[in-house]
Amino acid sequence: MNAASPANGDARRITVAANGLDFAVDTMGEGDHLALCLHGFPELAHSWRFQLPLLARKGYRVWAPDLRGYGDTTRPGGVAAYRPATLLADVAALIDASGCARVTLIAHDWGGLIAWHFAIQRIRPLERLVVMNLPHPECWRASLRHWPQRLRSWYIAFFQLPFLPERYLGRGGGEAIRRIFADMAVDRTNFDTRTLDIYADAACRPGALTAMVNYYRALLRFRRDLPRGTEPGAGKVEVPTLIIWGEQDSALGLETLDGTERYVADLTIERLPGVSHWVQQEAPERVNAILDRWLPDHRTNEE
Repeated sequence: MNAASPANGDARRITVAANGLDFAVDTMGEGDHLALCLHGFPELAHSWRFQLPLLARKGYRVWAPDLRGYGDTTRPGGVAAYRPATLLADVAALIDASGCARVTLIAHDWGGLIAWHFAIQRIRPLERLVVMNLPHPECWRASLRHWPQRLRSWYIAFFQLPFLPERYLGRGGGEAIRRIFADMAVDRTNFDTRTLDIYADAACRPGALTAMVNYYRALLRFRRDLPRGTEPGAGKVEVPTLIIWGEQDSALGLETLDGTERYVADLTIERLPGVSHWVQQEAPERVNAILDRWLPDHRTNEE
């Protein structure tokens, strides 16, 4: 691991070698409790800028990586490089590289999909799981039987096309990337020009948009990497799990939460009215207050 330039205030940016890639990771805090934060589309580690200080104060070593293909992390070519099994292996390799014995996984959007399956498949032991605005996979599948969520998810089909998604998202210097955040947000305070430029500029790097869209292409082409729950007990998450949900999510309806309790043994759901899909960025004070209450404090007495 090599230290690089500072990022997100007091956070440091390091490079972590894992699963054959170099991951750019924003990090704060020390200790043996890892809080691994997984961002969504079209985000970056930057999306956790408001949570890193809180988690570090609570005694966690916090790692927020740019996921495979995003930002400053290695960008392998080809759809197969983004198959779900490989994304799960990335998380396992990052945990192993940290050397931490205890792990809490915190995730949003696409990171949430990865986190759910990581916990379901028990790839590495977890102490706790936090997922923001991404439903349990079985609840997601159930919601797609109905037209409201099918219509909200139209872009998944669009992203299967060759070339066109990248051209659409990249034109005008990534104007569509800026609009994804600004148009979906209810409160745009934390999506100022500088923040939108960070996301758009990263997406417009050579090969970045193809890598980002390849997550969606690989999701359908390699769907067997994420087995469906066809037997009693399948899809179960045994670790304590917190869902934080911005209710004004235009991409995912509230009905996608229905039935979650069937799959999660120890479940807490916190719904935030008037907050969009970008919950941890748009309402960081409210999200951080929930995290502060729900997550154990791992500071030593000397601190």
